[in-house]
Amino acid sequence: MPRAELVAAPPVIELRQYTLHNGRRDELIALFDRELVETQEATGMTILGQFRDLDDPNRFVWLRGFPDMDTRLHALTAFYGGPVWAEHAHRANATMVDSDDVLLLRPLAAGSGPAVRPSERAAFGTPAPDRFVSATVWSFPPGRDEGPATVRDRLVPVLRETGPAPLAVLGTESAPNTFPGLPVRTGENVAVVLTSYPDESAHRRHVAELRAHPVAGAEILPAIEREQVAPVRTLRLTPTGRSLVA
Repeated sequence: MPRAELVAAPPVIELRQYTLHNGRRDELIALFDRELVETQEATGMTILGQFRDLDDPNRFVWLRGFPDMDTRLHALTAFYGGPVWAEHAHRANATMVDSDDVLLLRPLAAGSGPAVRPSERAAFGTPAPDRFVSATVWSFPPGRDEGPATVRDRLVPVLRETGPAPLAVLGTESAPNTFPGLPVRTGENVAVVLTSYPDESAHRRHVAELRAHPVAGAEILPAIEREQVAPVRTLRLTPTGRSLVA
């Protein structure tokens, strides 16, 4: 059988973090992975990744991508106004306390988005892979390019040198949210680096090697810190059995 081709990394990406009612995360993940993956993709979007947050048993994190903002509008309109969401919305929403923590993102450079093969997505019921995914989020002043540029041009090469290459390097998509039924965080200027590891200890080693790197430790990380408006945040994630990003 010929190997499936990589799809083009979506130019528009949502990083969605949901706070759920106590003990209901697995219920939502089962519903999502069974009923809400291919049905969303049928409208023109790509479900990139679904994750459990290791720091909060009541947080579900997921990524979806779109070819452009116009397709995003049409795809979201079709899905949330269609029969699949009408059938499952009540059960999904019943698990959620908040679903409005959403970053609208774009690749920070050509080729820096998450490239995936939807044709190779595992079937529902497949055990979760034994992988650890980090999503590190830096926040910078709105309108200033120095912070994201430093992450893209100086930090990412050292990350590749000291450990696995990032799966994605993303920044804020500044286009207006044309689907107000699903809010996104406004006034943001972030850089997000998504990386996959065999386990969390590999991630810890990578972070230690980065900090010990003579240029990163003495110059690059301090330069990023000087630009930040909030402490850096790293989401510690484990993918679900159907997540393409793993």
